[in-house]
Amino acid sequence: MEKKVFERTKGLTDIPMRYCPGCGHGVVHRMIGEVLEELKIRERTIGIAPVGCSVFADEYFNCDMIQPAHGRGPAVATGMKRTRPDCIVFSYQGDGDLASIGMAETIHSAARSENVTIIFINNAIYGMTGGQMAPTTLPGMRSTTSPFGRDPKVAGNPIRVCELLSALEGPVYLARVAVNTPANVVKAKRAIKRAFQVQIDGLGFSLVEILSQCPTDWALTPLQAIKKIQDEMIPYYPLGEFKTPERTKKEGEKKVSVS
Repeated sequence: MEKKVFERTKGLTDIPMRYCPGCGHGVVHRMIGEVLEELKIRERTIGIAPVGCSVFADEYFNCDMIQPAHGRGPAVATGMKRTRPDCIVFSYQGDGDLASIGMAETIHSAARSENVTIIFINNAIYGMTGGQMAPTTLPGMRSTTSPFGRDPKVAGNPIRVCELLSALEGPVYLARVAVNTPANVVKAKRAIKRAFQVQIDGLGFSLVEILSQCPTDWALTPLQAIKKIQDEMIPYYPLGEFKTPERTKKEGEKKVSVS
């Protein structure tokens, strides 16, 4: 008798994805789908599909989905969660969507500690619209709007979203992970699962930033793109947990004792 050791997650629909070969979106989609199944929350989950490369995410995730205007994911997630607190709500966003046009929504939902989960894909470039420079584009990195490389004197330095949000009191869980190696994929899934658990427990705002490769707009092969994550992205965007429920609780207790 044959034993099944692997099967497609029911957290995703069974249709082909449109992502470029070597892109990290498919890997992240699978991890989220598995987490929704493992935590037994898929049937009460509402996903927010963004404007960007993952604009078709509403076709891929096997749960209720809604697509808002560009950058408004956290605002829509806030409304959905406040209206239906019994549901699990997550917003799936790229760096242009979250850290550029949607920066205000991101910061204020984090400051209010809205009980939602944000999955933030950082591939350091605008993918869908033609490879323009994003808020996360590395210094010296070329794009269609920075053909000679990003000049910090002109465009400023890239924004480190986890570090920025960690200065706020609202966020409960903030982590940065990557999907460039099997070991990092395992750690990434663990972080995603913890972020959803924070919401299930009603603790407040959680965000997981995921360093993801974009071979097409980086003009690299998939293997070269993976190497770029290790050699260039991770040194500028260090991996790890920036806020955890345990740390947030301790910080709160310190402030109470001081006052």
